[in-house]
Amino acid sequence: MDTFDSLQPVRSPRLRPGDRVRIVSPASPPSREGVARGVELLTSWGLRVELGEHVFDQWGYMAGRDEDRVSDLNSAFGDPGVRAVIATRGGKGAYRIVDDLDTDSLRRDPKPVVGFSDITHLHLALWARCRLACLHGPFANWSDEWSGRASADALRRALMTTDPVIIHRDTSQATAAVTVEGTATGVLVGGNLDAIRTQAGAGLPNLKGAILFLEHQKGTGLGEVDRALTQLTRTGALNGLRGVALGQFLGFDQDAGDPTLGGWGIADVLRDRLSRLGVPVLGGLPAGHGLHPPTLPLGTRAAIDTAEGTLTVQPAVV
Repeated sequence: MDTFDSLQPVRSPRLRPGDRVRIVSPASPPSREGVARGVELLTSWGLRVELGEHVFDQWGYMAGRDEDRVSDLNSAFGDPGVRAVIATRGGKGAYRIVDDLDTDSLRRDPKPVVGFSDITHLHLALWARCRLACLHGPFANWSDEWSGRASADALRRALMTTDPVIIHRDTSQATAAVTVEGTATGVLVGGNLDAIRTQAGAGLPNLKGAILFLEHQKGTGLGEVDRALTQLTRTGALNGLRGVALGQFLGFDQDAGDPTLGGWGIADVLRDRLSRLGVPVLGGLPAGHGLHPPTLPLGTRAAIDTAEGTLTVQPAVV
């Protein structure tokens, strides 16, 4: 079986002014106002922005029917003039269309796919099937209050330059208390914990030799994180990891003082589950569902250094 050590990522050409980018909605529907602001931002970089045909559709809690959402993705993948694909938002639904992605087109003509949260399903599938390097970054459903200038600058650099990305530990993050000392190098893969757990047994790539990036937003409580990490461990999905990079696990501070938790918080659950892997763990990375998210390349070589408190990732573009 191929491992991350034996595989080279498929990296896309960096974007230049005048390039076309396509905005699509693979999961839940966006707001028109947010997408309009995203178009304005991307256009200010000299990019030509197009909207997928079904970007504002709604079918239940999803942005249109499965066949229409995947059609917009595959149309962008197969168009040689489109140089990047940016999701409007996460939410729900990307997991329903991963089996129908046109990865043959991406092998011939790679282009980065940008997003996070539910878009992790796409990132994992694209790495597993065609080794495409993607970007864990903000959505085209843009909010200046949530993302802001720092996030915009980080996304622009990740798309339009070949600079490596360096993320520093933020000691104010709840996961900063989770550290297993050491250094590690490997290919960075991952994203939303729930998406990774969902893909176990259904297309999750072999993680041997990888650094696993994890972030999450509270749903039902600490038990959901425990169950997800325990399931991944029991299936053997985490065997052979080189290291773990922990982003934001938001919302769990609301449970502080709950007597049923025995004094545990999110850091205790993560420490208990991840320290058993016997690999370096770097917590406190300000990446995930919080304000001003950075952009992280996925599928490229990375290094964590717990003494320096840094995650360094090679670019997704060339």
